[in-house]
Order: sequence, then structure tokens, then C-alpha cells
Amino acid sequence: MAGRKAVSDNEAVRKRPRKGARRPAADSLVFSFLSAADAVEARLEAALSPTGLSLAKLAVLHLLADANEPLPLSDLAARQHCVRSNITQLMDRLEKDGLVRRRADPDDRRSVLAELTPAGEQAHAKGVRALGEAQRAIVSALKAGEATSLQSALSALTS
Repeated sequence: MAGRKAVSDNEAVRKRPRKGARRPAADSLVFSFLSAADAVEARLEAALSPTGLSLAKLAVLHLLADANEPLPLSDLAARQHCVRSNITQLMDRLEKDGLVRRRADPDDRRSVLAELTPAGEQAHAKGVRALGEAQRAIVSALKAGEATSLQSALSALTS
């Protein structure tokens, strides 16, 4: 063996001819999926940043805009799948920005309602436009057919 070059096991495995396409290892695929999700979220957050909104703030504004009426904070928390203290913190920031206001529920004095202000309606519209542009840019980076394949794969993972 003195005159021969040693080949590591890994190098020998890499040089072995492949028999057709193989699936990536499960851990590699899952971490790639999580990494892609993080990258998409970062792009969406960056697109919203000039509007002064985050994805979390826009989600609350969107719920209020869709409702067309004031909503109890407990409903917002349930719809956002979070605890009420998270909604309270979000509402504090949105109220400070002048985008929402809180008022007592006339039918239940223990409950507080949240409603959009005119500034909140404008911010919601700007945020939706910015988010839509970012989403279209993300999807346009995919080749023809990749978007359909990705949608199918994501549907398979969530069903």
C-alpha cells in the first residue's frame, strides 16, 4: 500500500455511479424546506418594512378589515392562534401607531373591541399591495411548472 494513494470511504461513495434519481435524505429535505420558509418570510417582512408593518401587524389589520366591524381581542387571538397577551402587545403597538383603537364592548363590559382607524385602513391597503408584489416576485423566480409542482408538494405535506 506504500505506493498507492489512499481513498477515503466518503470519496469512494461520491464517485460511485448513481442508478437513477434518488430522493434526498429526509433530514436534508426538511431542513431545506425550513430554510426556504425562513427566506420567504424574510423577503415578505422586508417588503412590508417600508410600510411600517410586519406580517403580524398586517395579519391583525387584515382580520379587522375583513370583519368590517370591531372585534373582541379574544376573537383576534383565536383567529391568530395565539394567546391573548400576544394580541394585547400587538394592539399596543398598532394603537401607538394610530392604526387601531380599542373601545369597550357595549354588550359585554368585560370585553374590549378593536377597530381600524382611517389610518389603519390606509396602512392595510398599502401592506396588502406590498405583500402581493413580494409574493408575485417570489413566485416569478420559479420556472414554468415549478410553481405547480411546489403547490402539489405543499398540499401533500399539509393534508
